Parts: sequence; C-alpha cells; structure tokens
Amino acid sequence: MQRKFLTNLGFLLFLNLLIKPLWIFGIDRTVQNVVGAGDFGFYFAILNFSFLFNILLDFGITNFNNRNIAQNAQLLNKHFSSIVVLRFLLAAVYFVITFSIGLLWGYRGHELIMLGLLGLNQFFISFILYLRSNISALLHFKTDSVLSVLDRILMIAICSVLLWGNVTKDPFRIEWFVYAQTAAYALTALVALLVVIKKASFRRLNWNSLFFLMIIKQSMPYAILVLLMTFYNRIDSVMIERLLDGTEGKVQSGIYAHAYRLLEASNNLAYLFSILLLPLFAKLIKLGEKIENLLRLSFSILFVTSVIIAVGSVFYRFELMHLMYDDYIGESAAVFSVLMACFIFISTTYVFGTLLTANGNLKQLNFLAGGGMVLNLGLNVTLIPLYGALGSAWASVVTQGLMAALQVVLVVLYFKLKFNPRFIGALLLFTAGVIGINMICVSLGLPWIKSFGIMIAASIILAAILRLLDVGNFIRIVSRNKIS
Repeated sequence: MQRKFLTNLGFLLFLNLLIKPLWIFGIDRTVQNVVGAGDFGFYFAILNFSFLFNILLDFGITNFNNRNIAQNAQLLNKHFSSIVVLRFLLAAVYFVITFSIGLLWGYRGHELIMLGLLGLNQFFISFILYLRSNISALLHFKTDSVLSVLDRILMIAICSVLLWGNVTKDPFRIEWFVYAQTAAYALTALVALLVVIKKASFRRLNWNSLFFLMIIKQSMPYAILVLLMTFYNRIDSVMIERLLDGTEGKVQSGIYAHAYRLLEASNNLAYLFSILLLPLFAKLIKLGEKIENLLRLSFSILFVTSVIIAVGSVFYRFELMHLMYDDYIGESAAVFSVLMACFIFISTTYVFGTLLTANGNLKQLNFLAGGGMVLNLGLNVTLIPLYGALGSAWASVVTQGLMAALQVVLVVLYFKLKFNPRFIGALLLFTAGVIGINMICVSLGLPWIKSFGIMIAASIILAAILRLLDVGNFIRIVSRNKIS
C-alpha cells in the first residue's frame, strides 16, 4: 500500500504541479487584476455562498461511495446506475434551497444570475468528484490523476483566448470567467462519465426508491460532516461582504480572496493526499492490517510541505502578494501571513480526518465539525466588524488549529497509537529549524526569488537529516515489485 501510495502520489503531484501554477499565476491572477478587487470580491463572495449548500448535490455520497467501492468493487455496476438518478434529484433540491436562502440573504437581480451560474458549476464539480470517486476506489489512480487536471487545462485554454486572443473589443468581465468554468467543467464531467460507464459496464439508468433511501440513510453522516465543514471553511468571505457596508464589504472580500488564493492552491495539493488515502486506509482497515506506516509516511510528507510553505509565506508575504496582484498589497500581505498558518492544520486534517472517515468515525467527526462551525461563526461576527478581512483570517486559524488537534487526539485514542517522542521532537525541531532558515535567508540580501529557493532547498535537507523525509525508505518502497 505504501508503494502504491507513493508512486501514484508522484504522478498526481507531477500533473498538478505542471498545470495548477499555470492556472494560478497565468489565468486566475490575471483575472483578479483585470477585473479589480471589488468585482472579484463580489464574485468570490457569491462563489463561496454557492459552496455552502453544495452538500445537497452530493449528500455525502462521494465519500461513502469511495470507501464502499474500495471495499466492495463488485457493487459498482449496481450502485452507479441508481446513484446517477439520485444525484439529479438532489441537484433540484440544491437549486431550490440555494436560491431561497439567497433571496433571504438579500441577493437580487445580477447577484441571483451569478448565483445560478455558479450553482450550475457546483453541480458539475460535484458530479465530477462522484465519478472520480468510482475510479479512485478501483485504485485506477493514474486515470483519476488525469481527470483531476483536465478542467484546469480546458479553462486555461478558454480563458487565454478571452484574455489575450483579441476576440472582442470589450474589456474582460468576471462573467466570462464563470462561463469558461462552466464549459470546462461540463466537458470534464462528460469525459469522466464515459470512463466510469466503461469501467462499470453500464447499460441503463435505474429508478429504485428503496435504494435511494438506503443510500441517503447511509450517506447522511457524511453529508452532515461535509455541510458543517463547508460552513466553517467557506462562510468567511460571505460574512465579510455582508457584515461590512457597501463597497467596503466587496473590497475586503476581494482582499481576503487575494490572500486565500494561494492557500486554496496549497490546499488543493494537500487534498490530493486524501483522494489517495481514503481508499487505501479503507482497504487496510478491512483487511485488518496496520495503518501506522502509511499514516506516518503521508503525514510526514504533508507536514514538511505545509510548514515550509506556511512559514515561507510569512517571511515573503509582501513579495508573494506583489508578484500576484497590482493593488491592496499591504492589506493582502497581512491577511495572507495569518491565513497561511491554516495550511498546516488543514493538511493535518487531510490525513487524520481521512483516516477517521475510512474507519467510520462519522459521529465523532460531526460533533467536532459542529463545534468548529459555531466557533467560526462566533469569531467572524466578533472580529470582522473590528478588523475586516484580517479578523476573518484569525477566526480561520483558531478554528482550523483546534479541529486539527482534536482529530489527532481521536486517531491516537481509536487506533491506540503509541507516543513516539523522537518523532514528535523531530517535528518540533523541524518547525523551529525552518523558521531559523527563513530568518537567515531573508538577511542574505539576495533577490527574493533566489533567497526563497535557497530556503526551500535548505528546509528539505533539514527534513531529510531529521528523517522526516527518509529518501532511502522512499526508494526501497517504490522499488518493490510487490505491493505490500
């Protein structure tokens, strides 16, 4: 399992590191600068509002399906033919509730049109994730890896034409960005659907009311978990835009979007781990095999990566924001330096939370997520009127940090993991070492990109010395002919 994890992780990271930077620095960054912080803040707030109820599109089916098919691959054909029908029924429920809450929230006219378009995109994203869950559950990780970047490849092509192709004399509008997303998601969903139809030997759709109720009942804990986590992950910019008056709300939401962009990009890489880990953890648990080696391996890689990125983002916050954007650099840098601390905590939950999900500890995870949502809402209501986007960033750090710590405690208790003082000491020493390396690199007086590169290289060497990244062990695992 460790070999399968590492080899497929390498391929998945290669594709994403090849495509995602082009998207972030070439397209997304350009769009934010072209349309301005106010218009992008308006889009970003409604985008996150469309996320709040997207669990209604899925109802936890994707996570349930990934775990279930990984343990019972023979059920794919039977389940797929009915779940597709169920998902379209859930889509109707999503649109009714999202528009109803949107009206109560105060959205009108152009805001509702934008909400409708972004809601359609949420449907396509959710459908793609469900289709990919079938592919990854069958352990066809390379096919899943290609699908994970296909939408971005298509969006890069479409947006490049709109931004630089001189196909229109009108200035680029944020609506065009949304249209490009819709087209890319729709095409990706079609490709993924064709792949799954072939894998499942699919023949026809199946209306089965009893099956729908059974799936909803079994998926309910996953649905509640995702709903609660979505609220404390996505409510920030929505509350910023509404709690602050007029233009200030849109601008502060735009500043938060500036800072959040690189955090979201980093989180997307960490999320790739959970895609691989959920079926692998589920398989190990079903077979009654130990999970400690895979747990430590995956956490070590993510911890090292997240600490390097998070600490580096604090020391190079102004340079990174200046590289990305044209306005509100100082404000964005302040929010960014705080918000990037979340990456360490979110990376931790992508490992430990995924293990708890694979183990079926949904009740405990839901209890934690409910507390996290209440805490995050309370902190946002208190801090946003006082500090704007910066207050919301602090609310996120506190919430994510507490959730990560409690999930680690749950894993230790449920899996009876032994305390390893050497490993804990190595984690603490590595964190302190990365801070020291950044302080030295900043003081060298070199061009910041060169200094940043030296910092990353030195931090990786430190991780290898502390055996958090055991290169020899990686080589031995990958070179094995037989998957353990």
